[in-house]
Amino acid sequence: MNTFKLTWEVVNSYPLIHLNGSLTLGSKQLLENTYEEILEQVSTKELIFDFTNIDYINSAGISSFLNIISFHNTAGVELIFVGLPDHIKRVLDIVGLTDYVKVFGTVDMAIQYCYNKSFEE
Repeated sequence: MNTFKLTWEVVNSYPLIHLNGSLTLGSKQLLENTYEEILEQVSTKELIFDFTNIDYINSAGISSFLNIISFHNTAGVELIFVGLPDHIKRVLDIVGLTDYVKVFGTVDMAIQYCYNKSFEE
């Protein structure tokens, strides 16, 4: 049984969620609850998800992000995915999830994007 763990922190004013393990039905509630918790605690227009330590995603994990994307459209929060392993990125590309988020190779690249974007607004 693969377990799912999630931690989050604020880096340079931007919430960063570290995902670890497998994104499946067992991770759905924790992921969605954490997303809502962050939005309640931190005023942000960007939210960064670090996939570096994700080894598997199934339809329930994808569904979690579809729910978050649906909610974020209402909340006006841009989702950013970083560190996507190649096999996970292929899956997310196939289902079209990456059409609704920004994708960067590293956390630093995502933070720089957020920082630059803040000056454009």
